[in-house]
Amino acid sequence: MGANKKIKENVQAQVKDRTGDYKEKLLASRRQPTVLRLDRPSNLIRARSLGYKAKQGFVVAKVKVKRGSGMHTRPKAGRRPKRMGVNKLTRAKSKQLIAEERAQRRFPNLEVLNSYWTCEDGRSEWFEVILVDKSHASVKNDKQVAWTADPKNKKKVHRGRTRAGRKAAGKL
Repeated sequence: MGANKKIKENVQAQVKDRTGDYKEKLLASRRQPTVLRLDRPSNLIRARSLGYKAKQGFVVAKVKVKRGSGMHTRPKAGRRPKRMGVNKLTRAKSKQLIAEERAQRRFPNLEVLNSYWTCEDGRSEWFEVILVDKSHASVKNDKQVAWTADPKNKKKVHRGRTRAGRKAAGKL
């Protein structure tokens, strides 16, 4: 069995079994800020499959998003309780897209490349967002990610041009 396959199975087993390492990671994540820059991705295999490379110009951020349908304000008057439109409403955006947008706002000089789910508890979900520094020389010279430096790809997450954005728009 290859090293990548072994790492992938190990990560899946931790999430499935909710082992002690997984619980410790959750407890630590709850106390951290909403958007946190990481040294390296927690799930290297998943990150590499989405375009991450372990070189300068690539950044990974862990983003926390609250679970549930979000807060809906109750209309002041003019409706019967059934039509108030507070319960059983869902978000128009996915939590993953919200996480990508938060990371983009936190790091405005970087460009969102992709993201993936890492963990969840009863209140929150965490995603790791892969960001690229489009002005860095190592990124400009890399043919696979050099397209991020093109001005037409600026802030593409806010225009629904990432994988999560296209999925939310029903185009995947």
